[in-house]
Amino acid sequence: MTTFYNEHSKFLVSVDCIIFGFEKGELQVLIGQRQMDPGRGEWSLYGGFVQEKESVDDAASRVLSELTGIKDLYMRQVGTFGQVDRDPGERVISVVYYALINVKDYKKSMLEKHGTRWVGINELPPLYSDHQLMIERAVNIMRMKIRTQPIGFHLLPQLFTLTQLQKLYEAIGGKELDKRNFRKRIKEMNFIEKTELIDKTGSKRGAALFRFNKRVYEEYPSFKL
Repeated sequence: MTTFYNEHSKFLVSVDCIIFGFEKGELQVLIGQRQMDPGRGEWSLYGGFVQEKESVDDAASRVLSELTGIKDLYMRQVGTFGQVDRDPGERVISVVYYALINVKDYKKSMLEKHGTRWVGINELPPLYSDHQLMIERAVNIMRMKIRTQPIGFHLLPQLFTLTQLQKLYEAIGGKELDKRNFRKRIKEMNFIEKTELIDKTGSKRGAALFRFNKRVYEEYPSFKL
């Protein structure tokens, strides 16, 4: 550390990570009970302080890797939360990120290790500090992006049914979609490919399984749903 800027106050900088998942037609968030004061035992997001030799992006990547055991997750910044009294312990400025994960890829052992659990966004308990506001802002950003960018496929398994895809968009958008119009739009997108595989978990007849072809999409990156 240098002696520059000694006349100015020093603040703590943290990252908070909102991890979204999707299961049983519901958008979910990974939360846990705080293991430190202040707020010990309160439900909160998972985060950490930015270390001296890392950027805020690197700090968020580190936190996500520690929590999930998965690298290279889809991650985007939500914004900065710097309300003076947002943390009762110290003056802490938090840079918030959200990440998208397929719930099936998140091992049960990681839930047990970190004491976390998946909770539906409409069933969240009271959260520490301004974490509820962070989630609300992240959902609003997702609602805008999911219409023009294929980010939703990060929440689905590699193979999915059109019903799963529609329910995902309904869960994030917060409203029902017309089935006929939705499927018409899907058929216009050559990067959402129908496979020869059938999912029979819902009925004897089953439903066709689809996949997102990233290579085809990147050749003609036009997406609007």
